Amino acid sequence: MSDPVELVRSIIEGLERGNPQPLLQTLSDRVEWNEAENGPYWAGAALLGGEAIMTNVFARIQQDFQDLRLTVRRVVGCGNSVLVEGRYSAVSKANGQSLDAQVAHIWDFENGKVIRWQQYTDTWQFAKVTGTSPKQTPNSGGSGPRV
Repeated sequence: MSDPVELVRSIIEGLERGNPQPLLQTLSDRVEWNEAENGPYWAGAALLGGEAIMTNVFARIQQDFQDLRLTVRRVVGCGNSVLVEGRYSAVSKANGQSLDAQVAHIWDFENGKVIRWQQYTDTWQFAKVTGTSPKQTPNSGGSGPRV
């Protein structure tokens, strides 16, 4: 399977079942994973590689939220890029508050592998629900160092 839209659908289905393998198998060795700026899992720069993504994003999501779900509204393919539009829903483990945040992901592929992922979401709502302050950087918007 090398159609980017089908690859993204397979990744999402795997993650919904708690299986990260479709994601990990599809990541390029040089993938750049960009969490939404100022969000709780944003490292201040792109995360590089599957291990960094699993440790800094997915493990932390499991610590912070009960049953985080992505409800997909639409998936749009455009050559080697795929746009996913939807909503995140979850309950904070720390305080029981509900999350219902709009989200968009852009997946970029090369030779059937994810080379770049970008998230856009309601970081204010994430901060409110998790009880954290949004992270900030003096260089928001520029291409900074890689993690």
